[in-house]
This record gives sequence, C-alpha cells and structure tokens, in this order.
Amino acid sequence: MFEKFLSFVLEKITDTKPGIMSSFVFFLIAVLICIFGFYKTVFIILFTIVGFFVGAFLFNDGSRFKDFLDRILPPGRMR
Repeated sequence: MFEKFLSFVLEKITDTKPGIMSSFVFFLIAVLICIFGFYKTVFIILFTIVGFFVGAFLFNDGSRFKDFLDRILPPGRMR
C-alpha cells in the first residue's frame, strides 16, 4: 500500500512544472520558519538531507549496511 502511494506521489511530482514545485518547496520552508524559527528550520532541513543521503547510500544495499556495522561494532559480537 505504501509503495502505491509513493509511486503515485512520484508520478505527480515528475508531471508538475518546476515553477510550481519550487514554489511549493519555498512555501513549505516559509511555513516552517514562521512556526519554528530560522535555526530550528535549518536544523530540520539539515537532518532531512543527511537522512536522505544515509538512506540512499548506506541502506540501499544490505551488504553495505553490514560492512558499516562491522566497522562500528566488533564483528561477531552482537550477531
């Protein structure tokens, strides 16, 4: 069900014009600044970007995630 929703959203995003998309993004940023303030909004955006890159590069491949855990944790100790 989530994959259907995600594919629907991605389809709608690719069909929209860049001007409409960028105006929506900047409107969302303006609302966040009004609600939370500038520094909290920058914090939210920064962690969103970091989360995207971690998800895209690290969790995309299962063996890559296992190698990452082996570097952080001693191998064989927790598994």
